[in-house]
Amino acid sequence: MSLRLHNTLTDELEDFRPIEPLGVNMFVCGPTVYDFAHIGNAKTYTQFDVIARILKYIGYNLTYLQNITDIDDKIIVRAAELGIEPHQLAREYEEHYLRDMQSLNNTNVDKYARAHDYIPQIVDQVKRLVEKGFAYKISDGYYFDIKAFSEYGKLSGRTSLEPDDSVSRIDENPEKKDQRDFCLWKFRKDSDPYWPGELGVGRPGWHIEDTAITETEFGPQYDIHGGAVDLIFPHHEAEIAQMEAVSGKKPFVKYWLHTGFLNVDSQKMSKSKNNFHTIRDVISGGFSPLALRYLFLLSHYRTPVNFTWEALTAAQNAYNKLKNFVLRLDEGGEVDQAYKAKFVEKLENDLNTPQALAVVWTLVKDKEVANNNKLATLRDFDKVLGLGL
Repeated sequence: MSLRLHNTLTDELEDFRPIEPLGVNMFVCGPTVYDFAHIGNAKTYTQFDVIARILKYIGYNLTYLQNITDIDDKIIVRAAELGIEPHQLAREYEEHYLRDMQSLNNTNVDKYARAHDYIPQIVDQVKRLVEKGFAYKISDGYYFDIKAFSEYGKLSGRTSLEPDDSVSRIDENPEKKDQRDFCLWKFRKDSDPYWPGELGVGRPGWHIEDTAITETEFGPQYDIHGGAVDLIFPHHEAEIAQMEAVSGKKPFVKYWLHTGFLNVDSQKMSKSKNNFHTIRDVISGGFSPLALRYLFLLSHYRTPVNFTWEALTAAQNAYNKLKNFVLRLDEGGEVDQAYKAKFVEKLENDLNTPQALAVVWTLVKDKEVANNNKLATLRDFDKVLGLGL
């Protein structure tokens, strides 16, 4: 069996065929750094860390790129509330985010790309969109003309916002050709961060940051783009429109992977419902961050997860049981190849970590496998699981 992935673009399970036979480029939308990372972030980034580990485990040479959105309306508003500069706020919460990722053992990102480091590339990409007739200028900035890109909507199957979509910036201006057109470059306003350039003094829109980063690092086409399901529209739809319009090449990305929602007590997580939990809340509550990681391994990455403290407690108990079992095993064994084949088979079926974990527990209970071989095999499996076994 070879690796098969569910591709959001086609809504089908497809054989994985990267652009280069063994080299894989993967980009995942990173955080907007204006607050502490929450457990929904933890789910997405843990599951993509596992996906990265799987790709490496089965033999691919992976380059994993993640952006840091450090220019954004949310950052500007929060910084103003706190009376500090936006760049100071962004750097502070970027550092908190990276520490949280380390605590979860999410260690496979090769490069974190800050948006503000790619301003020249962003300006260049917007200029090319204007030259090709896909963008236009009005009083407050440059906008993408979605009617000029006939395939807008091909990832999501729609062209309009819905309630659960993630929207970082609301680009309202009656001068727009179509109210769905999104901003590429915003002219300077009030005390916003700004950069000089050929487009005029201003700052980038949200969507253009990512395509400028990936075009710089990977070129106009690459293998895997990931993110949470709420980014499919408008963010990922806009990325496709921008990059395919400016390059003339398609597909922009061969395989689109999206993680399912995380709810808390069967409700959408929000501060107004008092069910908003950060990664730090979990740790301060006496739980191991690796127990949270184990909880996410119990669900397929595309499946929504309902977080409860009871579920996390059960995950911590199971994780501790596994850790304690490993501590009692003898050194000096070899990987059990029959169990490894079963483990890989589950992973190659659209990265099915719940079934892979079932293989782990079957091995634990198998009295016919020597203890030292169990240890070697579980440590080998932990290259994927990342549970510190």
